[in-house]
Amino acid sequence: MPANDALSFLMAWTVAPFRVGSVTPSSSSLAALMTRDIGPETGPVLELGPGTGPFTRALLSRGVKEEDLTLIDSDSDFAALLRRRFPAARIFEMDAVGLRHLSLFRRPAIGAAVSGLPFRLISPRRTFAILEAVFANLRPGAALYQFTLGLRCPFDQSLLDRLDLGVTRVGHTFRNFPPATVYRIARLKTSGTYDWRIA
Repeated sequence: MPANDALSFLMAWTVAPFRVGSVTPSSSSLAALMTRDIGPETGPVLELGPGTGPFTRALLSRGVKEEDLTLIDSDSDFAALLRRRFPAARIFEMDAVGLRHLSLFRRPAIGAAVSGLPFRLISPRRTFAILEAVFANLRPGAALYQFTLGLRCPFDQSLLDRLDLGVTRVGHTFRNFPPATVYRIARLKTSGTYDWRIA
């Protein structure tokens, strides 16, 4: 991790600890775990709260095209940094709650979503709005990958039930500060098969 990334993250956390949620960027080990099921065949990928871009870099190393990335970050400094580092990606400087008012695509075309948002620090109402908007843009069978520094999934079961979502534990890494667990969140029911390339 570049030293200036760690400093940028620490400064952002100092200004808004409940928005950033961690004092350091995610490790390469966590980034690899978050993106291990994603590749060039996934198509467009949505990333929430990319910060300095550790997951973004991991997605690119997995073969995802930079122009297939849509990055959402509410921090103006992070958004500016992301524009310099990933000029071909679509970058929106906004609160993820605003996704419900933004048509990312003409149809649900996103093949995966990756989130660095600290949902344990986000209210249930705002969490519901973000998840509802994310899954409105995900194509059938696609999933959201979320990590947490806690001991269990950051989404309450009642909220998952309202959105008809199921959770699978992907894995855990001690090679992150603090250690982190990754979860895959997906719709419980999907109808038929779907090929985003010809839909």
